[in-house]
Amino acid sequence: MADESMLHEGLVVSDQSGFFRVELDDTQVITCRLRGRLMEEAQSSDLTAIGDHVKIHLLPDGTGSIEEVLPRSSTLSRAVRTEGKRGAGDSEREQVIIANADQAIFIFAAAQPSPNLKMLDRFLVAGEKSGIERLVIIINKIDLEDPSVIGGLMLPYEKLGYPVLYTSARDRLGVEELRATLRGHVSVFTGPSGVGKTSLLNIVEDGLGRTVKTVSQRRSEGMHTTRDSVLIRLAMGGYLADTPGMRSLTLWDIEPEELDGYFREIAPQVEQCKFNDCRHQHETGCAVRAAVERGEVARSRYSSYLQLRQELEDAYAVY
Repeated sequence: MADESMLHEGLVVSDQSGFFRVELDDTQVITCRLRGRLMEEAQSSDLTAIGDHVKIHLLPDGTGSIEEVLPRSSTLSRAVRTEGKRGAGDSEREQVIIANADQAIFIFAAAQPSPNLKMLDRFLVAGEKSGIERLVIIINKIDLEDPSVIGGLMLPYEKLGYPVLYTSARDRLGVEELRATLRGHVSVFTGPSGVGKTSLLNIVEDGLGRTVKTVSQRRSEGMHTTRDSVLIRLAMGGYLADTPGMRSLTLWDIEPEELDGYFREIAPQVEQCKFNDCRHQHETGCAVRAAVERGEVARSRYSSYLQLRQELEDAYAVY
């Protein structure tokens, strides 16, 4: 390992097929590879990802080697199928989408397309698992739907403490609130296609949406041969990571019996269930189903829980 005094600390802002671009300051970005020892450790999981704080050794040719990855405050991951030697023979491995994000923003449309609540709940479970401090929901295109309708859909989430921003790129509504939300933070920003994300980001900061779209298209075109993850520096301060990989998000490192702990309104009910191994489906004395009947757990959220639980049980049965 290089002399500690010769190491420089930086932020990983790009990950492209094992080449990492590390930002040392506002003007200096160094292309780096993992040191050999770290490459071996990275077989079963992504040891380095965008958002990581690392220590690098500068090489004579102007590149660098990543010598150390500093501890993470949060890790947003998904499960991916392994290919070849990657994953050391495991059927699935962890792909780190972003490290050290302090907020995740999930954007959906009020209409065209209608909000996919099951996708939203999947995102929120992944966010709760990740340790990201703040999870935010954006509902864009509010000019296309009756406010009372979309407000009713989002009420359960607001009651759970998730901030919900209502925006319209067309009418420039909620833009200042979104700008204030992004400023100074390292943010994950994702959602399904067609929700108006590009238009909204272009209003928040000139050209931002086009930059994000370009990164996403480049990643999509090379999705079978390369990874292309980028943190985009915001002129107002902070960074934005667009994460298309979350649209087909497979939950990582959550066992079926742990899932209820990642639903904020279900978790407190679990201790009241008659059986310790209650699956919250048909068991006698299930406190979760009783809470659904009382209206304390939204039926849509309970449905999402059942679907995700079945998915995890199927996955564990296979592997």
